[in-house]
Amino acid sequence: MTQTIYQSLQEGKRNGEKKFVVLVDPDKLSLHNIDKVMETAAKAQVDYFFIGGSLVVNNMLDSTIEALKKACDIPVIIFPGSSLQISFRADGILYLSLISGRNADLLIGKHIETAPFLKVSPLEVISCGYMLIDGGVPTTVSYMSNTYPIPSNKDDIALCTALAGEFLGLKMMFMDAGSGAKIPVPESMINAVSSAISVPLIVGGGIQTPEKALANVKAGADVVVVGNAIEKDPNLIIEISEAIHSVNVGV
Repeated sequence: MTQTIYQSLQEGKRNGEKKFVVLVDPDKLSLHNIDKVMETAAKAQVDYFFIGGSLVVNNMLDSTIEALKKACDIPVIIFPGSSLQISFRADGILYLSLISGRNADLLIGKHIETAPFLKVSPLEVISCGYMLIDGGVPTTVSYMSNTYPIPSNKDDIALCTALAGEFLGLKMMFMDAGSGAKIPVPESMINAVSSAISVPLIVGGGIQTPEKALANVKAGADVVVVGNAIEKDPNLIIEISEAIHSVNVGV
C-alpha cells in the first residue's frame, strides 16, 4: 500500500530521517530558473516541493505545478499564502493555521471557505500549525496577516505555542522566519520545540548555507525548507541536500 505524504513524514520523524524541501514561489522564479531548479532538485534527490507565496499574482500556480509534475516524480505540496492558492494538480496541501498570531481569519476563518473545495479534491490535506518567528526584518506574511511574529529569543513562547497546536490536533508544526529573513530560526528554539512535540517539525526562512541547514536538522528539525537562497542560486540545492541527508547515513 502506497504511503501518504504525511505517513512518510511521520515515519521519517520516528526514524530520525531528515527531509529537504525546495520552496518554489511562482511570483519570484523565472521560467528559465524553474527548469534549472527542477533539473537540479531531481539530481539532488530533494524530498518535496512546496509551492506558493504570500501573493502569487501572476496566475502561474497551475502551470508551475504542471511543469514540476511533468519533469520529475518529487511530490508537490501547496504552501498557500491565501485561500485562493488551491490547485487540484498538486499532490497535497498544507492546511495552515497561523497559531503564532491572533487573526481569527487565519486560525479558522479562511479554512471554512476552502473546506468544501478540498473535500471533493484529490489533494492530501495536512493540517499544520504555522508559527511566524521574528527574522529581523518585516515580512510579507506579517504584513498580509496583520500579526506579530514570535520574538526569536523567546524559546518558551514558541514551545508553548507548538504544544498548544499539537494538543489541538494539528499534524505538523512549521516555524518560519519568513522569506529573506536576516535572522533564521535559532537552533535553541528549534531544539526546545522539537524536544517538546511528537509531530514533525518543519523549519524555514533565512537559510542561506548548507552549514545552517545541517545545524537545523541537528537541532531537531525534521524538515528544512529553502526557497529564497535557491531562487538566487539553484546550484545550492545539491550542497544543501547533501548536508541535510548526510545525517541519514545509517538510519
